[in-house]
Amino acid sequence: MKFVLAPLALLWISASVAVAEESNPVVVELYTSQGCSSCPPADALMHKLAEQEDVIGLALHVNYWDYIGWKDEFADPAHTIRQQGFAQAGGRSMIYTPQMIINGQEDVVGARGMELMEHIGKHRAATPVAKAKAELSDGQVVISVNTTGRALTGEYDVFLVNYTPARRVSIKRGELAGETLDYANVVESWTQVGSWDGQGQNTLTTPMIRDEPAVVLVQQVNHGSIVAAARVR
Repeated sequence: MKFVLAPLALLWISASVAVAEESNPVVVELYTSQGCSSCPPADALMHKLAEQEDVIGLALHVNYWDYIGWKDEFADPAHTIRQQGFAQAGGRSMIYTPQMIINGQEDVVGARGMELMEHIGKHRAATPVAKAKAELSDGQVVISVNTTGRALTGEYDVFLVNYTPARRVSIKRGELAGETLDYANVVESWTQVGSWDGQGQNTLTTPMIRDEPAVVLVQQVNHGSIVAAARVR
C-alpha cells in the first residue's frame, strides 16, 4: 500500500451557498492526520463544512503518518481501514491524506474547495432514494429509515457516528511541530447499530452511549453509497 501527500492551496466554501431543507444532507468524510503537512488547509475547510446545515462533515483521523514523529491524538486504526475499504471498492491501489469522500461515492483531494462544492451541489440537487430520521429519547436513539419511492436493491448498514465539534491540539513533533491547530467535527466513535434491506420502513433503537453530538448514516454494504443521513435531534 502506497501513501502520497499533495501540496494544496486553501479554498473556502462560499457563504452564499443556499441552505437546503435538511431532508437529504450530503455527507463529506475528511481523512486527515496531525502528522500530515498538507492537511491543515483541508482541516480548515472542514470548519466551513461544519457550518453548512445541509452538509454533514466528519473528520476521520488516520494513523499511518504516526511514524514520522507525532502520534495523532485523534487517530483510530478503524478510520484507516474504512479509507482502505473505499479505495478497494473504487479500484484504487493507494490511500492518501487529505482526502474527502462525498456520500461514499466520489473522492477529491483535501482542500480543492471548488471541486468539492461541485460534488456537493450535484448530490444536493439529486432526488433522494431514501430518508432517515433520528431522535434522542430517554438515552435512546430512535432511528427511522424509509425509501422515498420504490424499494431499493442490496443491503444497507446503519451507523451511529459520534463526533466532537471542536478540538485544539499543540503539536510538538513531526512535520507540523510548533503548530497549534483547531479541528472540526472530529469523529470519536463509529458504530454499526443495525441493518436495512431497502424494502420500506425500518425502525431501530440503540443506546446513546456517548455525550458528543451524533449523526446516523445509512450506507450500502461494502463501502457503497450513503443513501440517507440525519443528525440526532
